[in-house]
Amino acid sequence: MPKPTAYRDTIAAIATAPGRGGVGVVRVSGSGLAAFAQTLTGKTLKPRHAHYAEVRDTHGAVIDQGLALFFPAPHSFTGEDVLEIQGHGGPVVMQMLLRRCLELGARLAQPGEFTRRAFLNDKLDLAQAESVADLIDAGSEAAARSALRSLAGAFSTEIHALVDRLINLRMLVEATLDFPEEDIDFLEAANARGKLADISTQLARVMATASQGRLLREGMHVVLIGQPNVGKSSLMNALAGEDVAIVTDIAGTTRDTVRELIQLDGVPMHVIDTAGLRETEDAVERIGIQRTWAAVEKADLALLLIDSREGITEHDAAILARLPDRLPRLHVFNKIDLTGEPEGRGEEAGHPVVRLSAKAGAGLSALRATLLEMVGWGGEDAGVFLARERHLDALRHASQHLQTAAEVWQQVELFAEELRLAQLSLSSITGEFTADDLLGEIFSRFCIGK
Repeated sequence: MPKPTAYRDTIAAIATAPGRGGVGVVRVSGSGLAAFAQTLTGKTLKPRHAHYAEVRDTHGAVIDQGLALFFPAPHSFTGEDVLEIQGHGGPVVMQMLLRRCLELGARLAQPGEFTRRAFLNDKLDLAQAESVADLIDAGSEAAARSALRSLAGAFSTEIHALVDRLINLRMLVEATLDFPEEDIDFLEAANARGKLADISTQLARVMATASQGRLLREGMHVVLIGQPNVGKSSLMNALAGEDVAIVTDIAGTTRDTVRELIQLDGVPMHVIDTAGLRETEDAVERIGIQRTWAAVEKADLALLLIDSREGITEHDAAILARLPDRLPRLHVFNKIDLTGEPEGRGEEAGHPVVRLSAKAGAGLSALRATLLEMVGWGGEDAGVFLARERHLDALRHASQHLQTAAEVWQQVELFAEELRLAQLSLSSITGEFTADDLLGEIFSRFCIGK
């Protein structure tokens, strides 16, 4: 489905964050805004020049004094006429400026509507438009750098290169449909399977980079589980670098999940400290244990904390048996300061193992390195572009179609259809073929004014 047509009405919104600030911005976008701008500011604005202006209300009273900038279409962010009023950043003043724009015929912009118009007017493709929100929401320097690469078109360039190669292969394959007696020989002579293999290899590389980008954008959810009093809260505090969980010698102190966002080499990790897993008559603690298992179901990695003095007990084995099969797990033996064991990482019975002391801080670097390795982080953000689960899903579908194409290549009509479906999957990333309801879902997550 081709993307929808652009809007024609005029929209306005406050483009700066809520609250007080030295400067606030009201943004207006639409067609034919020169007259609108003159009415609002009392001046004829020269394109792309800052003008000192007073904005007055319907009775002529001054609302605010500031700067006005006019960007005529198509040389603007949205591709339409854009007017920006930079005034004093108080919330009351900003609302008064916005209300004046609405009185002059603009309507209040929906979340993400400015960026959506930029997409519809071909100023950005869909992957670039999404990266605008990702850059604003970036939780680390690495994520911000990667979002900026996506905004500059790094991800889109990779997708367009894949689509171009698919189009060339499709042209070759579909040309043979008119000559069914010679189609297989023609495809073999043209090395169609070799070209398909090259595209699949390139797609796998893009998927690997996109997976790194998804890690930077969304982070990973790591749940700390184990018996009471094995040091989960102490480890949580050690990873966070501050006291975010209560630590006592009393078993069952943690009765609910405690969540903390930490950064490991720029990768966000949502670490969830949970209630100790045991049989209990305490009603509050039972609720905490239920929430622990709910957190486990949603986690990307389970970190089972074990008391080094006791090793893996029957209770630990019972906890392991209840973990979902799809959930990777890391065995962490804590309290080595009491046993004299060396710190570090290893493997036991086919499972990765780290030995440490959360209290003394020994072995934490080995734990951090192991966590990053287990969630699939490559170690460098250079060249990584930010990606979303939507993008990975489209890449996976394209990969599946290419795999099927390789299996049915001697049935030329099926071969051609699988290549077409692979191209559609890739094109949905940049928005060449995108359903309107998907656009609504994507841009509704943006802030108003962007």
